[in-house]
Amino acid sequence: MTTLLETRNLTRHFKIGRNQVVHAVDDLSLTIAEREVVGLVGESGSGKSTFGKTILGLHDKTAGSVSYQGETLPGKYKPRDFQRLAARMQMIFQDPYSSLNPRMTVGEIIGEGLRLHKRLPPAGIREQVAHWLELVGLSADHMSRYPHEFSGGQRQRIGIARAMILEPEFVVCDEPISALDVSVQAQVINLLGELKDRMGLTLLFIAHDLSMVRYVSDRMAVMYLGSLVEIGPADQVYFQPRHPYTEILVSSNPEPDPQTERERQSTTIRGEIPSPVNVGAGCRFANRCPKVMDVCRRATPHLIPLQEVDRQVACHLYP
Repeated sequence: MTTLLETRNLTRHFKIGRNQVVHAVDDLSLTIAEREVVGLVGESGSGKSTFGKTILGLHDKTAGSVSYQGETLPGKYKPRDFQRLAARMQMIFQDPYSSLNPRMTVGEIIGEGLRLHKRLPPAGIREQVAHWLELVGLSADHMSRYPHEFSGGQRQRIGIARAMILEPEFVVCDEPISALDVSVQAQVINLLGELKDRMGLTLLFIAHDLSMVRYVSDRMAVMYLGSLVEIGPADQVYFQPRHPYTEILVSSNPEPDPQTERERQSTTIRGEIPSPVNVGAGCRFANRCPKVMDVCRRATPHLIPLQEVDRQVACHLYP
């Protein structure tokens, strides 16, 4: 498959005081092929959203690079970079309540990209907005309404329409279902699947729900405290996890059958996720890992290939 996007040693740090640095994303390398869906999972605070925003230039890169269709993207975006790349790369934001401007109508929000790119006259923009409202399951009559007049699921559909109206090739879906009811989650997932097939999209799908990520993704990447710990085909990572962190994440996922859920042994990750400030050497999961060894506290593991095809894991259990 042809590579669409590649990150090489991508790093994003935030300085928060004298000699204090938050390691939000550290030395992360990932390739995404055309029309592929890569699911990115991990606990809150793992750096998933920061990684997605750094790819799109919403955060400046501290180190490393992002290549899109063979072109190395700028480390710090200027207005002309956003103008040039917005039609190719877009983002669906996590919170449908704060990601929409309350002072703008739905028609203005969805059509803003077309107006900024000066692709169509006002009548053409209105026609396209109406078309996309219908595509995402809303009505053209909603154009004159404001975001507060809609439910959370409807607002997320508005956010999807805003991202898709420029017909991008690559979309970062930053936990697009986490703030929604379960029934609405299924509707949004089905909508994204239909749009992917219709438009030939490539997706980076960020979420907490491993079973949902396995359902929608071709490959699954597991992130912990700014670093990738495992990556591979979604079914293999879910049913045959190799990293201890992935094993615990999968086993903590609730079973749909109530009887099975009651009878199975409870598995939780002990302790809290460490502070990302001034992260030292060693495995970042060492203080919570049930299989920790002395080497884990001294040396930082890096992704290495396993015998399975397209499987990589960062763990000292696999020399």
